[in-house]
Amino acid sequence: MRPPRNAPPPVARRLRAAAPGRRTVHVVHPGALAPQVYEGLAEALPEGDGLTVLDLGAVPDYADAALTGGRAATTVQALAERLLAAMTEVPGPHTLAGWSFGGVLALAMTHALPAGRRPDRVVLLDSIAPTDAYKQPDDTLEPALLLDWFTMYLGAKRDRPVPLAPGALDGRGVDDGLPVVLDAAVSAGTLLPGTPLPGLRKLYDTYVDGLLRNNRLVAPYRPVPAPLPLVLVKAERSLIPGDETLGWLPLAPHGLTVHLCPGDHYTMLGRPDSLGVLARLLYPSEPFTPSA
Repeated sequence: MRPPRNAPPPVARRLRAAAPGRRTVHVVHPGALAPQVYEGLAEALPEGDGLTVLDLGAVPDYADAALTGGRAATTVQALAERLLAAMTEVPGPHTLAGWSFGGVLALAMTHALPAGRRPDRVVLLDSIAPTDAYKQPDDTLEPALLLDWFTMYLGAKRDRPVPLAPGALDGRGVDDGLPVVLDAAVSAGTLLPGTPLPGLRKLYDTYVDGLLRNNRLVAPYRPVPAPLPLVLVKAERSLIPGDETLGWLPLAPHGLTVHLCPGDHYTMLGRPDSLGVLARLLYPSEPFTPSA
């Protein structure tokens, strides 16, 4: 049966169904890129296993905030409950993963689930921990840093990286940094010649509002340490390249393992050389038994 026209997109998007008794991977996706970016990962899983995307972009209170100034009328806890309500209970084993801000939601979801329904593995895909040491006031987010992240995002969205010379954005604000990004994107074939700067500025502003929305949602959130081991997968070009654990160690009393993955924060989700790495890390090497 087809969904009615103009029906809202589903929060849970099943890209591949699991066979009876086989593993289901749930990935919390905060938007920016389309949920279809995980199709390659779904195909890289072992035969019979399934993958479902839990798409925050289909939650209006979350998605609309990126278009209205970056202030969301919701909380991390409320979003976690919304995602759990959309999840279909699966009889087989399951893994919970979260990319970027989705990792914060994955952590919150593990606490909202009863012990018998918790995943046997939580995988954080280049996600920054929601601890006080990593929370940043909006005005401390430097334009050069945001422009660098935006350049990665633009390359992934257009499926053509935008190379920038080292230090090309150092000390620049948005007004003098965005033309540098535009010139590099046109030279790389990522954007067409004649692409207007005001159009790119509008895309940049929407992108930054999405980041600010996540930043503001994390600010009042007080995370509880994970009830099971955590796996962190860092992109080779991570949002914070020089930070080994992205702040997750205090939230991982049962252990934290860190792995590197090819690509940057955005391209890691779809690069052919990253899919095998990600698929392998979604599976526990041995079961975790919590202490009494």
